[in-house]
Amino acid sequence: MNVVIFSSKLLKQQSGVLRVAYVQANNYSTEDKVYNLANLKRGTGGRSSFNGIVATVFGATGFIGRYVVNRLGKIGTQIIIPYRGDNYEPFRMKVMGDLGQIYFHPYHLKDEESILKCMKYSNVVINLVGRDFETKNFKFNDVHVEGARMLARCAKKSGVERFIHLSALNASDPPVSAGILKGGSKFLASKAKGEEAVLKEFPEATIIRPADVYGQEDRFLRYYAHAWRRQTTYVPLWNKGEQTEKQPVWVGDVAAGIINAVKDADTAGKVYQAVGAKRYLLSELVDYFYRVMRKDDEWGYKRYDMRWDPLFQMKVSLTELISINFPLANLHWEKIEREHVSDQVQHDVPTLEDLGVALTPMEQQVPWELKPWTYAIYRGQDPDEPFAPAAPPKTVAV
Repeated sequence: MNVVIFSSKLLKQQSGVLRVAYVQANNYSTEDKVYNLANLKRGTGGRSSFNGIVATVFGATGFIGRYVVNRLGKIGTQIIIPYRGDNYEPFRMKVMGDLGQIYFHPYHLKDEESILKCMKYSNVVINLVGRDFETKNFKFNDVHVEGARMLARCAKKSGVERFIHLSALNASDPPVSAGILKGGSKFLASKAKGEEAVLKEFPEATIIRPADVYGQEDRFLRYYAHAWRRQTTYVPLWNKGEQTEKQPVWVGDVAAGIINAVKDADTAGKVYQAVGAKRYLLSELVDYFYRVMRKDDEWGYKRYDMRWDPLFQMKVSLTELISINFPLANLHWEKIEREHVSDQVQHDVPTLEDLGVALTPMEQQVPWELKPWTYAIYRGQDPDEPFAPAAPPKTVAV
C-alpha cells in the first residue's frame, strides 16, 4: 500500500503524459471546487495589488463617480465601468487603476441584458447614476426610480454581495417645498421613490444621502460663480437666501464614505447622510463665495430677492426653452426650487462620521476650488500688500 501511495505521489509530480494518466485514473465523488477570483486577494493592499473587490460602478464618468473610481483604484480594486455613448469619454479613467484593473463595457439603463453583463463577475455594485434635469429621453422617474430598480434587481440576480445606492438629502415623497414650484421638486420626490425601489429589490443595499456636494467640476460652487446665474454683478436668491439653511459636503468626503461602506459589511441595509460638519445660511455661503473670488462691494456684488425680479424669472424660463437637454449654467426652475430647500438632517440617522470619515472644513477647500474664478487673479499679489484671506461665513446651530 505504501508503494501505491509513493507511486501516486510520483505521478502527481510528473508533467505531460504521466500526469494526464494520473488525473484520468482517479475518480472523484465531488466536482473540483471552483474558486471565485474575488476571494483570491494578493499583494499588500495598494494600487498594484488586488484587494478581493470586483466593483461595477454605474455613473462612473459623472462628478462623484470619478472620485470614487480613483479611490477604488488606489486600494487595488478591480473596476468595471459601464458607459453609454462615446467610448472615448470613460477611457481617460484607465489610469486610475493599475494595468489590467479597470475595464469598460457598454450598457443602456433600460437594457437588462447589458446590465447583467456589466456585473457578471462583480461582488460589489455602486449606483451613482442620476440627473439634475430631465431630458426628452430620460425623465427623473426613468433614471432615479426605474433605472435604480433595474440595477438593484440585476445585482440580486447576479449574486452581488454589496449594493451601494446614491440618493439625495431631503429626498421625500411628497417633497419639502421651498414654495417656488407647485408640488415641490420632482428630483427629490423621484429620489425617495428610488430608495424604496432599491430596498424592495435588494434589502441589504446601503443608501447614501448627500447634501449639496462641491469639488472640481461640481454644480454647486460653479453654479453660483457662473455669470449666467447673475444679473450683471447682482445675485438673485429667493428671500435673499436668508431663510434657507445648507450643510454642503466636499466630494472627497462623500467618496471616502462610499469606499468605507463597501469595505464594512455592517453597513448593509443602512442609510447614511453625507453632510458637512457645519451648517450655514445660503445667504452667508453665497456672500462668502464672492468674497473668496474677490468680487466684493467695490466690484459691484449685491445679493437681492429674486421674487421681485421678473426679468430674471423670464431669463430662467427662456433658458429652459432654449437649451432643453442641457440648461445653460444648470439654470432651471427645478434647480432653483431645490437650492432653496433647507437641508433636513435627521439626528437619528448615521452620517459620514459614523463611516469613519474626517470631514473637510469648507473654509479649507473652497478657496482652492474657486481659484479659477478669482477676480483679477492674473495681476498677481503685491508682496508688500498681499490679499487678506476671505472672512469665513457665519454658521448656524446644527
